[in-house]
Amino acid sequence: MQLERLLQKHGFGTRKGCRALIRHERVAVNGQICDDPFAEIETQGLVFTVDGVDWPYAEFASVILNKPVGYECSRKPLHHPSVLTLLPVQLRERDVQPIGRLDEDTTGLLLITDDGQLNHVLSSAKRKVPKVYLATTKHPVDQALIDALLAGVLLNDEPEPIAASAAEIAGEHLLRLTLTSGKYHQVKRMVAAAGNRVEALHRESLGELTLPDDLKPGEWRWLTAVDLQKLGYSK
Repeated sequence: MQLERLLQKHGFGTRKGCRALIRHERVAVNGQICDDPFAEIETQGLVFTVDGVDWPYAEFASVILNKPVGYECSRKPLHHPSVLTLLPVQLRERDVQPIGRLDEDTTGLLLITDDGQLNHVLSSAKRKVPKVYLATTKHPVDQALIDALLAGVLLNDEPEPIAASAAEIAGEHLLRLTLTSGKYHQVKRMVAAAGNRVEALHRESLGELTLPDDLKPGEWRWLTAVDLQKLGYSK
């Protein structure tokens, strides 16, 4: 791939702007400055550098983010900053979007991508991808709450009761809940229908992919091939 086209694909601006970056010797390929915008670059295993920052070649920009409180999962937020503002502008220029949505006050694992197929696979109701949440509740979590969630609760606007795939007591006021559907405010509504209230909510995992312990709130990293396997996704 021509170097200027490669930079444009990775969100570094227009062809003309990318060409200027290269001409001004601000771009390195595998550690070597390259000032030829039309140089043909092998993309397999490529790491290129712009202004001293390393970027791996990525056909799709797919990342995992530890979402903090106070951000909306929308490109056009209404009341709070978009979660996309936590990403570098180069990723935002690639038209990435969150896979599913976490409420403004919900934290934890969020995937963001420009890979439409990955988005479809993980969002499809038919796939029943498990999502694990840790909910902090207003009242103590007891076996009656667990039994009700596993048996199924009736939500407004839903024709039939909805049951959790798994539920367990994780602490006096902590509930770990696994869902395979993605209804609006589903965890909060299910817990309320079962007689309790969610005070805080954190998503721990999606499929077999768990939020890394070393990824702090607001931080992100690229999804690896191993991560995609854990999500049951392969090209």
